[in-house]
Amino acid sequence: MARILEINPYNPQARLIAQVVETLKKGGVICYPTDTMYGIGCDIFNKKAVQRVYQIKKRPKHKPFSFMCSSLTNISEYGHVGNVAYRLMRKNLPGAYTFVLPGTKLVPKIMLTKQKTVGIRVPDNPICQALLQELGNPVLNTSATAEDDESGVTSILDGYDADQLFGNLVDLIIDGGEVYPDPSTVISLISDFPEILREGKGEVEPFL
Repeated sequence: MARILEINPYNPQARLIAQVVETLKKGGVICYPTDTMYGIGCDIFNKKAVQRVYQIKKRPKHKPFSFMCSSLTNISEYGHVGNVAYRLMRKNLPGAYTFVLPGTKLVPKIMLTKQKTVGIRVPDNPICQALLQELGNPVLNTSATAEDDESGVTSILDGYDADQLFGNLVDLIIDGGEVYPDPSTVISLISDFPEILREGKGEVEPFL
């Protein structure tokens, strides 16, 4: 069974964040709260951990996962950010958006689409931010749902639900209180003309 850590969602305890990061560095898979819903993730540079998430989600290998970065500066290390994309992201991050960008050479191949693109988030969530800053690497981000339920309708609301559904599959669960599931808005910024791929929690008006 997975270990469960109760972490303050507004002021995450540094010693508990350090324990989660230690798990990630050892190749562990975690379940954690974001600003949109509970997610499953790992260090994107640990290939075995990424492969475990594919197995947990029963996800086809041709559908790469998105990942979380700590800031816009951090995004520019893993995605090619044009002037238009930079201005739009600067005004709307952190927030409930997943941005599709051309990936850089730093991105592991397993995280790239055939078109060499990536999906990147900067979540507006103190626990996520603390994890990312302590780890120093992006964290894989996929919803804690069945692969055929990306809408999040039946996704978990808190750490107890996470334990019921994924306690035998992940190494550690962060209980950061209830998060009502509402998936991120997905926007392609591959060109200078934003393309809304999925409407979700993030407002689409700034990109129209």
